[in-house]
Amino acid sequence: MENRFEKLTLFFERIKTLSFWQRLFGWKTLKSLSYEAYEEFKSMLGSVDRITRDLDQSKNAQSVRDETIKQTERKTNEQDKEISLLKQRVDQLTPQIQELQKENTVFKESENNRRTDHEKKMAVLTGEIERIRNERNKEQEERQRKEIQRIEQMKQTWAKHQENTRNAIKMICQKHTIEYVEKVPFKGNPDNTLKIADEFVILDAKSPAKDDLQNFPNYIKSQTDSVKKYVNEENVRKDVFLVIPSNTTEVIKQFSYNMGDYNVYVVTLDVLEPLILSLKKIEEYEFVDQLSPEERENICRIVGKFAHIAKRRIQIDHFFAWEFLDVLTKCKADLPKEILEKVIEFEKAEKLNPPQERRSKQILTKDLQSDTEKIQREAEAKAIVFPPSLQTNLKNLPLYEGEQSDSTEST
Repeated sequence: MENRFEKLTLFFERIKTLSFWQRLFGWKTLKSLSYEAYEEFKSMLGSVDRITRDLDQSKNAQSVRDETIKQTERKTNEQDKEISLLKQRVDQLTPQIQELQKENTVFKESENNRRTDHEKKMAVLTGEIERIRNERNKEQEERQRKEIQRIEQMKQTWAKHQENTRNAIKMICQKHTIEYVEKVPFKGNPDNTLKIADEFVILDAKSPAKDDLQNFPNYIKSQTDSVKKYVNEENVRKDVFLVIPSNTTEVIKQFSYNMGDYNVYVVTLDVLEPLILSLKKIEEYEFVDQLSPEERENICRIVGKFAHIAKRRIQIDHFFAWEFLDVLTKCKADLPKEILEKVIEFEKAEKLNPPQERRSKQILTKDLQSDTEKIQREAEAKAIVFPPSLQTNLKNLPLYEGEQSDSTEST
């Protein structure tokens, strides 16, 4: 501070020691020194004011700091209280947290067990699905194999149809003493020719050339025109029979064709014997020329009825065969395994014994009538009513009386 106010200090020292002579001769120097001292004095006053202001500011700042400290202390106290309350809350929640931790541990273990059990069940389910898929594939393969086998059998049947037809007709002719003509005395070469009542009866075997049966009806229709070359020959019967495989009837819609000068009938192997026997009935007349148009019409009507009944029976048998196969397939696919195994056991225990046919024994109409009447009496006893169409007496059927007389002679 002394260094800062050197002039002022010097001025006061000079004043204290100022002599008379110095006042007279040294006043100019003193005056100059007084100016300098006054400047230092003003500077000192400024410093004092500044220091005073700073001091006042410091006091104010201190007050602010004190107030801030007090507020901070109050907040700290409040926070301490909150902390204390939180600690108490934590102490209260700690047992619950520990309980939840235990439950969480148990849940994790249960979840692990559940996941393990789920994985095991999924593995079993996957294996079961794979087994069912394999069984389905095997069933599909088996159905395909059977279908291929059926098609192959159909092909073989069609390929051998001409030979089978010839052998069947020859066997019928041999059994009933009917002339089978190996070589016809007219143009053409029919597959099979019979001589009945001095007339040549043409039976041509027709079978599909390919697996596709869609064109077979058109082929049959075209063959009705091609047989005209036979009926134009002398002593050739005006009724020509086209023999088709039994497994092709499902595509045939028309089984008889009236061609004007002659008729063509579509038949199967199953009806050959009753058909030929019906034609043979003509030989029972002493003179064929004595047959009236009405009698001929009746004979043709009976032959047509035989053909119609035979084809309907074949169609019905085919229908029920497919229905039975469908039911058997559904049994294997839809029945539970345990029930299916039990069904198979009962199936193995069952046995059907239909009446055995003997070559030397004729199936008599009176026996069929007796069996029918017996079934009807049993049905009536059980309150089962047949429709009127099934109650028709067999005696009303055409040719019954003649067949009965033949049967009497045979017995």
